[in-house]
Amino acid sequence: MKPRIFVSQPIPEVALDRMREFGEVEVFPFAHREISVGELESAVRRSDYVFCMHSIPITESMVAANPGLIGYGVAHVRSDVHAIQAVEGAGIKFLVADSPEPPAGGGWSLNGYGLNPRATADLMVALLLNLAYRVAEADRYCRGNGYFQEMTMDLMGQGCTGKTVSLYGLGKVARQAVRKLKALDMNVLYTKRTRLSPEEEAEMGIEWVADPDELIGRGDYVCMLANFEDVNLRLMGEREFKLMKPAAYFINVARGRLVDQEALIKALHDGMIAGAGLDVFWHEPPLVRDAWVQTELRKMDNVVLTPHNGGATYDSRGAQTLSIANAIVKEIVSRQRA
Repeated sequence: MKPRIFVSQPIPEVALDRMREFGEVEVFPFAHREISVGELESAVRRSDYVFCMHSIPITESMVAANPGLIGYGVAHVRSDVHAIQAVEGAGIKFLVADSPEPPAGGGWSLNGYGLNPRATADLMVALLLNLAYRVAEADRYCRGNGYFQEMTMDLMGQGCTGKTVSLYGLGKVARQAVRKLKALDMNVLYTKRTRLSPEEEAEMGIEWVADPDELIGRGDYVCMLANFEDVNLRLMGEREFKLMKPAAYFINVARGRLVDQEALIKALHDGMIAGAGLDVFWHEPPLVRDAWVQTELRKMDNVVLTPHNGGATYDSRGAQTLSIANAIVKEIVSRQRA
């Protein structure tokens, strides 16, 4: 009899097909909401393995629901999301996805390494372009009116050419974004804890700004790309938004808690900044169980919203989920051989 594998949300078929070779796979059927803890507990009771996406919690109550479960498939073990002691105390395994190392000599391999930063960088640039040319507003304008004046003044934007992008952080996502931004003939500024070498800066065509305040003040587009840690809570607040140009846009594809969301809403409402592109929000796990977007943001025409979906390409998401699926399959095969 094949082992039973429960998957906490719909995922690409490449990962499901891999697990179907070795087990009976059941998938939570809804894509518009997170699975509840109660639904997870029910699934755990009838499963041998549970495939958990990112912020899906593994609670003590889930462990108690089936302490005989063989393993939880996860991308990473997270102390803020997973009841680690309870899982390990019950003798249940964390089946962790492989994290491929970058190939020697740099560059990118074809095994999925770097796909998620690339996809997230692409989304950041898409948000920027959307704001620069007011694409979402123009779509609503056309749908609402049904007619238009050619070359109307109603939808003027500041565009990209010659404009300045301020990158608050220069990690994997930001480095991928730089190439796209430079191709759009934009000036790119950055700040980070450790400055790049002059040779790297010259090669990438970017300018170092030591003072974050100066970085924020010079940008036509200010992009939050810092890592979240406790010291960075509300890194962007009322004071920082007041430093931005009134015609500038704020973009966040990093983490919602890097930003004081109430201060952002006030800055948008008061016309302190021109608009925002947001893929992440304050009300997301692990801060709250169910992610949601504040009504004030949803009502603003100058805000473009996406549901924390930066890696939403078939290649990127497929590679991510296949890595978790392979960890589960590896355990199944190991037990069959034992």
